[in-house]
Amino acid sequence: MAKAFKNLFNQSVIRTMARHLSKAWPEFDQPGFIAHATHHLDELELKQRSQQITAALAEFLPANYEQAARVMLDSLAPAEGCDVNQNESEEGIVGWSIMPMVDYVGLYGLEHFDLSMQLFRELTKRSSSEFGIRYFLKAKPEQTLAVLETWIDDPNQHVRRLISEGTRPRLPWGMRLMDFIDEPMPVIKLLESLKDDNEEYVRRSVANNLNDIAKDHPDLVAQIAKRWLVGADKNRLRLVKHACRTLIKQGHKPTLVALGYGVPKVELKGFEVLTPQVELGSALAFEVLLESTVDSEQNLIIDYAIHHRKANGKTSAKVFKWKTVCLKPRGTLEAKRTHKIKQITTRTYYKGLHYLELLVNGESLGLIDFDLSLNRQD
Repeated sequence: MAKAFKNLFNQSVIRTMARHLSKAWPEFDQPGFIAHATHHLDELELKQRSQQITAALAEFLPANYEQAARVMLDSLAPAEGCDVNQNESEEGIVGWSIMPMVDYVGLYGLEHFDLSMQLFRELTKRSSSEFGIRYFLKAKPEQTLAVLETWIDDPNQHVRRLISEGTRPRLPWGMRLMDFIDEPMPVIKLLESLKDDNEEYVRRSVANNLNDIAKDHPDLVAQIAKRWLVGADKNRLRLVKHACRTLIKQGHKPTLVALGYGVPKVELKGFEVLTPQVELGSALAFEVLLESTVDSEQNLIIDYAIHHRKANGKTSAKVFKWKTVCLKPRGTLEAKRTHKIKQITTRTYYKGLHYLELLVNGESLGLIDFDLSLNRQD
């Protein structure tokens, strides 16, 4: 069985942090720090564990922030050849152990801007400073953005990724950056400079940032996609498609047109549910037959939506990706699909009629029903 994610912060990791901090500052109270950071550790989730370690740092690092910053810097593993996925190292602090240190800088370093930005840059080389730097983007956005702009050509890919990941308006687990949700152009300026970065790791972050922006400014992201696709190589094409994944799923017309997916010129010749009675835990099976009605090739995004029944009898649709095809002139496409319907923590299933909808380039081409039972006695 896979270990729980929260166990990335465990007794051993905390003791290793304490040992490296003590090497950097011999007066560091290792037992006190360990006792504070591990208090009721088993009862805490990952973010709570990180926050408790941050509180322990605040308690046991020097009260003087500049001295505390020096202790943290001196406790780090060498950046050269650093494995950010490694959680413990004999050479210094690295990996997930960086997360509470980043939050410490975010919480206590605002009045020491230049020093804190230096810390973020060094910490992110060993993991990521994407959460802590958001305190600065909220409190001092123009000043922080100006520093991020100077990091565009940094030789370290983790520093360049921090520019895009740290400015994501809706970063999971992170505080929302409402200023950038309302006005994303300062962020987009940075993304423009990173879109052709030579590291996929960085380009993927750029795509995720644009996907965040798309949730509030879909037409703007469609315009960016259209512009970025001009003369795009395979890397930028992949970036744009990933950035537009939510808009594609929603069938956002300007985005689909920008990506070369216009109004589908097809006729639905067949659409059938092969399992009209589906038991929870089994699979829905269906097949589709499409026929082109034009004498030219068509790029088609074929998705489907399941309209799940709710407690009040109404339904709520969720779109699922299926396939992307190039349909030949007057050609046909026959496809089958099975979709597992199983219990998940994010959805409660209710027995009764559900609906399956076929979507081609965001257009609904058909809606058919199937009956869901929750057990053999339904």
